[in-house]
Amino acid sequence: MRLAAPLLKIADYALPPRCPGCGEVTGADHGFCATCWGSLRFLGPPWCASCHLPFDYDRGDGAQCGQCMADPPVHDGVRAAVAYGDVARQVALRLKYGGRTAYAETMARAMSRLMPEGADLLVPVPLHRWRIWGRGFNQAAMIAGALSRSSGVVADVHLLRRVKATPVLRGLGHRGRAKAVAGAFALAPDAKANLAGRTVVLVDDVHTSGATSAACAALLKRGGAAKVILLCWARVLDDAVD
Repeated sequence: MRLAAPLLKIADYALPPRCPGCGEVTGADHGFCATCWGSLRFLGPPWCASCHLPFDYDRGDGAQCGQCMADPPVHDGVRAAVAYGDVARQVALRLKYGGRTAYAETMARAMSRLMPEGADLLVPVPLHRWRIWGRGFNQAAMIAGALSRSSGVVADVHLLRRVKATPVLRGLGHRGRAKAVAGAFALAPDAKANLAGRTVVLVDDVHTSGATSAACAALLKRGGAAKVILLCWARVLDDAVD
Protein backbone atom coordinates (compact mmCIF):
# COMPACT_ATOMS: atom_id res chain seq x y z
CA MET A 1 0.00 0.00 0.00
CA ARG A 2 2.91 2.39 0.69
CA LEU A 3 4.14 1.87 -2.85
CA ALA A 4 0.70 2.54 -4.29
CA ALA A 5 0.42 6.12 -3.01
CA PRO A 6 3.39 7.52 -5.04
CA LEU A 7 2.14 5.69 -8.13
CA LEU A 8 -1.31 7.22 -7.72
CA LYS A 9 0.25 10.69 -7.47
CA ILE A 10 2.17 10.07 -10.68
CA ALA A 11 -1.01 8.88 -12.39
CA ASP A 12 -2.89 11.97 -11.21
CA TYR A 13 -0.16 14.18 -12.65
CA ALA A 14 0.01 12.29 -15.95
CA LEU A 15 -3.78 11.94 -16.30
CA PRO A 16 -5.31 15.00 -14.63
CA PRO A 17 -9.10 15.33 -14.24
CA ARG A 18 -10.81 16.74 -17.28
CA CYS A 19 -14.11 18.47 -17.87
CA PRO A 20 -16.75 15.93 -19.01
CA GLY A 21 -18.12 18.52 -21.42
CA CYS A 22 -15.07 19.78 -23.32
CA GLY A 23 -12.04 17.90 -22.01
CA GLU A 24 -10.32 20.89 -20.40
CA VAL A 25 -8.22 20.10 -17.34
CA THR A 26 -10.14 20.69 -14.11
CA GLY A 27 -9.40 20.59 -10.39
CA ALA A 28 -11.31 17.43 -9.52
CA ASP A 29 -12.84 14.32 -11.04
CA HIS A 30 -16.38 14.80 -12.39
CA GLY A 31 -15.96 18.57 -12.24
CA PHE A 32 -16.91 20.82 -15.16
CA CYS A 33 -14.88 23.80 -16.33
CA ALA A 34 -16.40 27.23 -15.68
CA THR A 35 -17.62 27.61 -19.27
CA CYS A 36 -19.39 24.25 -19.46
CA TRP A 37 -20.77 24.60 -15.93
CA GLY A 38 -22.19 28.00 -16.78
CA SER A 39 -23.90 26.67 -19.90
CA LEU A 40 -25.74 23.88 -18.07
CA ARG A 41 -29.35 24.61 -17.12
CA PHE A 42 -30.07 22.78 -13.89
CA LEU A 43 -33.70 21.75 -13.49
CA GLY A 44 -35.97 21.55 -10.46
CA PRO A 45 -39.12 23.09 -8.96
CA PRO A 46 -41.28 24.96 -9.70
CA TRP A 47 -42.63 22.35 -12.08
CA CYS A 48 -45.77 20.58 -13.27
CA ALA A 49 -47.26 18.48 -10.49
CA SER A 50 -47.76 15.56 -12.88
CA CYS A 51 -44.81 15.40 -15.29
CA HIS A 52 -42.35 17.80 -13.60
CA LEU A 53 -42.00 19.97 -16.69
CA PRO A 54 -40.21 23.11 -15.38
CA PHE A 55 -42.30 26.26 -14.98
CA ASP A 56 -40.91 29.77 -15.37
CA TYR A 57 -42.60 30.76 -12.11
CA ASP A 58 -44.42 29.07 -9.22
CA ARG A 59 -48.04 28.44 -10.26
CA GLY A 60 -49.07 26.99 -6.90
CA ASP A 61 -49.44 23.51 -5.47
CA GLY A 62 -50.94 20.99 -7.84
CA ALA A 63 -50.51 23.14 -10.96
CA GLN A 64 -50.27 21.12 -14.17
CA CYS A 65 -48.98 21.87 -17.64
CA GLY A 66 -51.46 21.89 -20.51
CA GLN A 67 -50.31 18.52 -21.84
CA CYS A 68 -50.91 16.77 -18.54
CA MET A 69 -54.33 18.34 -18.14
CA ALA A 70 -55.28 17.02 -21.57
CA ASP A 71 -53.56 13.64 -21.30
CA PRO A 72 -52.31 12.67 -17.80
CA PRO A 73 -49.07 10.62 -17.92
CA VAL A 74 -48.91 7.05 -16.67
CA HIS A 75 -45.72 7.82 -14.72
CA ASP A 76 -45.47 10.04 -11.62
CA GLY A 77 -43.06 12.64 -12.96
CA VAL A 78 -39.81 13.06 -14.86
CA ARG A 79 -36.95 14.45 -12.80
CA ALA A 80 -33.94 15.55 -14.83
CA ALA A 81 -30.71 17.04 -13.54
CA VAL A 82 -30.23 19.36 -16.53
CA ALA A 83 -31.93 20.49 -19.70
CA TYR A 84 -30.68 18.84 -22.88
CA GLY A 85 -28.17 21.09 -24.60
CA ASP A 86 -24.70 21.02 -26.14
CA VAL A 87 -22.80 20.13 -22.97
CA ALA A 88 -25.39 17.69 -21.65
CA ARG A 89 -25.45 16.03 -25.06
CA GLN A 90 -21.65 15.69 -25.16
CA VAL A 91 -21.55 14.02 -21.76
CA ALA A 92 -24.29 11.57 -22.74
CA LEU A 93 -22.66 10.71 -26.06
CA ARG A 94 -19.22 10.24 -24.52
CA LEU A 95 -20.67 7.78 -22.03
CA LYS A 96 -22.89 5.92 -24.49
CA TYR A 97 -20.65 5.76 -27.56
CA GLY A 98 -17.23 6.95 -26.39
CA GLY A 99 -16.75 4.41 -23.63
CA ARG A 100 -16.28 7.10 -20.95
CA THR A 101 -17.92 4.92 -18.32
CA ALA A 102 -16.80 7.20 -15.47
CA TYR A 103 -19.36 9.72 -16.73
CA ALA A 104 -22.11 7.49 -15.30
CA GLU A 105 -20.84 8.66 -11.90
CA THR A 106 -20.75 12.27 -13.15
CA MET A 107 -24.40 12.06 -14.16
CA ALA A 108 -25.44 10.28 -10.97
CA ARG A 109 -23.87 12.99 -8.81
CA ALA A 110 -25.93 15.66 -10.56
CA MET A 111 -29.08 13.51 -10.43
CA SER A 112 -28.82 12.58 -6.75
CA ARG A 113 -30.28 15.90 -5.53
CA LEU A 114 -33.57 14.93 -7.21
CA MET A 115 -33.83 11.44 -5.75
CA PRO A 116 -37.47 11.10 -4.61
CA GLU A 117 -38.12 10.77 -0.90
CA GLY A 118 -39.32 7.30 0.00
CA ALA A 119 -37.76 5.65 -3.06
CA ASP A 120 -37.70 1.87 -2.64
CA LEU A 121 -36.07 0.60 -5.80
CA LEU A 122 -33.93 1.82 -8.70
CA VAL A 123 -34.70 0.20 -12.07
CA PRO A 124 -32.70 1.18 -15.18
CA VAL A 125 -34.37 1.41 -18.58
CA PRO A 126 -33.10 -1.80 -20.22
CA LEU A 127 -31.28 -2.22 -23.52
CA HIS A 128 -31.91 -5.08 -25.91
CA ARG A 129 -29.21 -7.74 -25.77
CA TRP A 130 -28.03 -6.81 -29.27
CA ARG A 131 -27.33 -3.26 -28.13
CA ILE A 132 -25.48 -4.51 -25.05
CA TRP A 133 -23.37 -6.87 -27.17
CA GLY A 134 -22.46 -4.02 -29.49
CA ARG A 135 -21.84 -1.37 -26.81
CA GLY A 136 -20.59 -3.58 -24.01
CA PHE A 137 -22.78 -2.04 -21.30
CA ASN A 138 -26.10 -0.40 -20.51
CA GLN A 139 -25.47 3.22 -19.57
CA ALA A 140 -28.72 3.44 -17.59
CA ALA A 141 -27.68 0.45 -15.48
CA MET A 142 -24.32 2.07 -14.76
CA ILE A 143 -26.01 5.30 -13.67
CA ALA A 144 -28.43 3.34 -11.47
CA GLY A 145 -25.49 1.56 -9.84
CA ALA A 146 -23.80 4.87 -9.05
CA LEU A 147 -27.06 6.25 -7.62
CA SER A 148 -27.48 3.14 -5.51
CA ARG A 149 -24.01 3.51 -4.02
CA SER A 150 -24.63 7.14 -3.05
CA SER A 151 -28.22 6.78 -1.82
CA GLY A 152 -28.37 3.28 -0.40
CA VAL A 153 -31.48 2.52 -2.50
CA VAL A 154 -31.25 -0.94 -4.07
CA ALA A 155 -30.81 -1.13 -7.85
CA ASP A 156 -32.30 -4.11 -9.70
CA VAL A 157 -30.88 -4.31 -13.21
CA HIS A 158 -32.72 -7.54 -14.07
CA LEU A 159 -36.29 -6.71 -13.03
CA LEU A 160 -37.20 -4.98 -16.31
CA ARG A 161 -36.13 -6.45 -19.65
CA ARG A 162 -36.21 -5.28 -23.25
CA VAL A 163 -37.38 -8.33 -25.18
CA LYS A 164 -37.86 -6.70 -28.58
CA ALA A 165 -35.37 -4.57 -30.48
CA THR A 166 -36.85 -1.19 -31.36
CA PRO A 167 -35.99 1.20 -34.19
CA VAL A 168 -34.72 4.73 -33.65
CA LEU A 169 -37.77 6.68 -32.51
CA ARG A 170 -36.68 10.01 -33.98
CA GLY A 171 -39.17 11.28 -36.53
CA LEU A 172 -41.83 8.62 -35.96
CA GLY A 173 -44.42 10.89 -34.38
CA HIS A 174 -46.43 10.17 -31.23
CA ARG A 175 -48.38 7.20 -32.58
CA GLY A 176 -45.37 5.75 -34.37
CA ARG A 177 -43.24 5.88 -31.24
CA ALA A 178 -45.95 4.25 -29.12
CA LYS A 179 -46.34 1.48 -31.70
CA ALA A 180 -42.58 0.93 -31.90
CA VAL A 181 -42.21 0.31 -28.14
CA ALA A 182 -45.41 -1.72 -27.74
CA GLY A 183 -44.48 -5.14 -26.38
CA ALA A 184 -40.81 -4.23 -26.23
CA PHE A 185 -40.50 -4.71 -22.46
CA ALA A 186 -41.23 -7.50 -20.01
CA LEU A 187 -40.89 -8.11 -16.29
CA ALA A 188 -38.68 -10.77 -14.75
CA PRO A 189 -40.61 -13.80 -13.42
CA ASP A 190 -40.23 -12.72 -9.78
CA ALA A 191 -40.78 -9.00 -10.43
CA LYS A 192 -44.27 -8.68 -8.91
CA ALA A 193 -43.05 -9.74 -5.48
CA ASN A 194 -40.43 -6.98 -5.59
CA LEU A 195 -42.76 -4.30 -6.97
CA ALA A 196 -45.87 -4.63 -4.82
CA GLY A 197 -46.74 -1.22 -3.32
CA ARG A 198 -43.27 0.21 -3.88
CA THR A 199 -42.02 3.54 -5.21
CA VAL A 200 -39.81 2.78 -8.20
CA VAL A 201 -37.26 5.17 -9.66
CA LEU A 202 -36.85 4.45 -13.36
CA VAL A 203 -33.33 5.53 -14.38
CA ASP A 204 -32.20 6.69 -17.82
CA ASP A 205 -29.65 9.04 -19.36
CA VAL A 206 -31.78 11.26 -21.63
CA HIS A 207 -35.55 11.80 -21.71
CA THR A 208 -36.82 12.77 -25.14
CA SER A 209 -40.31 11.93 -26.39
CA GLY A 210 -41.30 9.86 -23.37
CA ALA A 211 -42.51 6.83 -25.33
CA THR A 212 -39.97 4.48 -23.77
CA SER A 213 -40.46 5.71 -20.21
CA ALA A 214 -44.26 5.55 -20.60
CA ALA A 215 -44.10 1.94 -21.77
CA CYS A 216 -41.79 1.01 -18.90
CA ALA A 217 -43.85 2.86 -16.29
CA ALA A 218 -47.10 1.25 -17.45
CA LEU A 219 -45.56 -2.21 -17.20
CA LEU A 220 -44.09 -1.55 -13.75
CA LYS A 221 -47.44 -0.32 -12.47
CA ARG A 222 -49.22 -3.35 -13.89
CA GLY A 223 -46.68 -5.36 -11.96
CA GLY A 224 -47.77 -3.71 -8.71
CA ALA A 225 -45.60 -0.58 -8.31
CA ALA A 226 -47.44 2.20 -6.45
CA LYS A 227 -45.41 4.99 -8.09
CA VAL A 228 -42.93 5.18 -10.96
CA ILE A 229 -40.79 8.31 -11.16
CA LEU A 230 -38.29 8.74 -13.97
CA LEU A 231 -34.89 10.13 -12.94
CA CYS A 232 -32.47 11.06 -15.72
CA TRP A 233 -29.44 13.14 -16.57
CA ALA A 234 -30.98 15.39 -19.23
CA ARG A 235 -34.45 16.25 -20.49
CA VAL A 236 -35.26 17.58 -23.93
CA LEU A 237 -37.36 20.72 -23.48
CA ASP A 238 -37.20 22.04 -27.04
CA ASP A 239 -40.04 20.62 -29.12
CA ALA A 240 -37.83 20.88 -32.19
CA VAL A 241 -35.54 18.17 -30.78
CA ASP A 242 -37.09 14.74 -31.15
